[in-house]
Amino acid sequence: MKRITLFIWGFIVLIAFCFNLLGLMHLIPPLITMPLLFFSIFGFLATWNSRNQFKGFYQKRMWQ
Repeated sequence: MKRITLFIWGFIVLIAFCFNLLGLMHLIPPLITMPLLFFSIFGFLATWNSRNQFKGFYQKRMWQ
């Protein structure tokens, strides 16, 4: 499931990068394309970073 999510975010980053190139050519306002590229890269990295996190050891209680 995580690989599919990473693939989708990677595709969104690619589309946002193409829009950003159009923004740099002043065909689309760059004020719209820059935050779009930023948030797509941020979402990709946030998804990629949360893959293998250590959740801690299971601690057994002595007295219950």
